[in-house]
This record gives sequence, structure tokens and C-alpha cells, in this order.
Amino acid sequence: MTSQPGHAPDDSALTMSSIMSPHDTNLMGTVHGGVILKLIDSVAGVVAARHSGGPAVTASLDEMVFLVAVRVGDVVHVEARITWAGRTSMEVAVKVTADRWNESVPPTTVATAHLVMVAIDEEGQPRPVPELTPVTPEDIRAYRQAEIRRSHRLALRAALRDEQEGVDSGEGAR
Repeated sequence: MTSQPGHAPDDSALTMSSIMSPHDTNLMGTVHGGVILKLIDSVAGVVAARHSGGPAVTASLDEMVFLVAVRVGDVVHVEARITWAGRTSMEVAVKVTADRWNESVPPTTVATAHLVMVAIDEEGQPRPVPELTPVTPEDIRAYRQAEIRRSHRLALRAALRDEQEGVDSGEGAR
């Protein structure tokens, strides 16, 4: 297997904008969180595919935070970039902002998320991805923070597995 050259975060970054319509609303009259989640997942998938040079699927969603409700008529901007890359997986940081289509006010951050995407081959199996080469101080900070999130995900997974094994063996029963 040949080593793939590293890519800078800007090489695959993407911003997509969309005007929210009445079709996007929930029972509260604001944009449904699922609409925002779909936009986040779609843009993260494109960014991961650009970085990895092929298809990538969502493995997990971390730290999805809705900060402000989105309204009909808001122009939603979904910005995504790779913050970390491992052997077959990548973390994509996403920031969602919104502004009114008919007002000149600065966009407001409405949601943030971190997704783990896995590059896959034609058979749906994980495949290697290029290294991420942080360039700016912000890239380096984002990379370090992504490593912290990764270590927390792995520790949580191990703790939950150990707990489940204890329950399955009868040791965890109370």
C-alpha cells in the first residue's frame, strides 16, 4: 500500500447555503432539527469524500448542539472542514449559521457538531485516507481538540463495553 500525501484542512472545506421554507418547520413553527441535521450530515459527507478521494459514511455524531432556533426565511450556511484524520476515519467539524434573507445583519451561529466519517471502498469496507496536514494555528488547535474528542470516544466505548461484559457475566447485576 502506498502512502497518500497529506492534505490541508482548506483543501476539502465546504460551505453550503440554503433558504429555509415553511416545508422545513416543526410543530413549534421553527425549522425542524432533523432538517439541520440532514444538512450537517450531507456537507460533512462531501468534505470527507473530498479529503479521502472517494465515498465516506457517517460513523458517529459528537457534540451536536442547537444554540438558536432557525426560522422560515433564514438563510442557513453550513460550514464544514476536516479537523483530524486517522487510518480510515476523519473528524469533520461543522458550524451552522443563519441570517435573514432580507436583512443585512451578521450571521448568528445556530448549531455546531463534530462527525466521524469513515472512508469506504466499493465493497463498503474501510479504506485508508490521506493524512491531515494542519497549516494555521487554528488548524493545529482544531487537530489537538479532535484528538481529545477521539480519546474520549474510545475511552467511553471501552468503559461501556466493559460494563456490558460485566452485566452479561452477572458481575454487574445488583
